[in-house]
Amino acid sequence: MRKTLKRILPNHESVHNNRWLRPFANTLLHPRLWHLNRHSAAGAVAVGLFCGLVPGPLQMLSAAVACVLLRVNLPLALITTLYSNPFTIVPLYLVAYAIGSLATNGTVDGFVEPPELSGMNIAAWAGELLDWMGGLGKPLAVGLVLLASGLSAAGYFGVKAAWRVWLIRAWRRRQQR
Repeated sequence: MRKTLKRILPNHESVHNNRWLRPFANTLLHPRLWHLNRHSAAGAVAVGLFCGLVPGPLQMLSAAVACVLLRVNLPLALITTLYSNPFTIVPLYLVAYAIGSLATNGTVDGFVEPPELSGMNIAAWAGELLDWMGGLGKPLAVGLVLLASGLSAAGYFGVKAAWRVWLIRAWRRRQQR
């Protein structure tokens, strides 16, 4: 597993030689951001799963900042954020909305359709749209935080457990030889 990840992930030289990353080289070349062990891998997966639900194009940026602050494996966290993509983001947000509705003492009645444009002028429709988005806002925001936290915790402990199982199997194979 470690060899495969090391082959896929970028190395120090590629970051150091990149002209866009050169101003941040001192921060980005910290050894703990690139070292791969069970602690940095588990933390990186947790960061990636949490930041994967950040709205918009800020997922990888927020994962990079969290990796620098927490000193976990940067490339693995960036790769992990890719679980939320155009195919999975809608189901993830629907689950987050359902979790948020339950957490805010609401009911999950299904998806509320946005207001129709027919028969309204653009100003009235914009007002209705803002009211609709405001109604979704609190349950969606709470649900996103709860879902991201749950996925992050599950990813962290899942990687720790998988790494432990792999390590025990390696020890047993070594003893048998």
